[in-house]
Amino acid sequence: MFWCVEAIFESVKGVGEAIPGYSGGVVKNPTYEQICTGRLQHAESVKVVYNPSVVSYATLVDVFFNSHDPSTLNQQGPDKGPQYRSIAFYQAESEKKTIESKIAQLKKERIYPRITTEVKKFVVFYEAEAYHQNYERNHPDNGYVQAVSLPRLNAFKQKMPEVLK
Repeated sequence: MFWCVEAIFESVKGVGEAIPGYSGGVVKNPTYEQICTGRLQHAESVKVVYNPSVVSYATLVDVFFNSHDPSTLNQQGPDKGPQYRSIAFYQAESEKKTIESKIAQLKKERIYPRITTEVKKFVVFYEAEAYHQNYERNHPDNGYVQAVSLPRLNAFKQKMPEVLK
């Protein structure tokens, strides 16, 4: 999942980079192989480095919710397991309120049958292995990239063209 999310956030004006990794679990310095077991409580995550004078946190929250399905429990597209759950991390109470406000809006608008997104205080982020970094850019002919990542990126671009670089 983080390959898709990395490319989506990196397409947004004001985002310098998006770094795939792991967060939300209990094991220090987890590996991809450990994450894939689904037993560590970590989720595949992306650290977004951005310029707040160009793009707001609220816009990034909109990007998050417009770039995946927050209604599927422990699944994104063909990827299944708790490591693929919809999860949004916050560092400040204002960020938590922004996420919760967006969830309330989505529920009110009934865009999804339910919202399963977990909202969790950020503790630590572990950068994924080097071969996961810039995966979509470095492996454009990969089957997963062609079948899942690029269609997801293109769907996002149609939803939020005003935020694109």
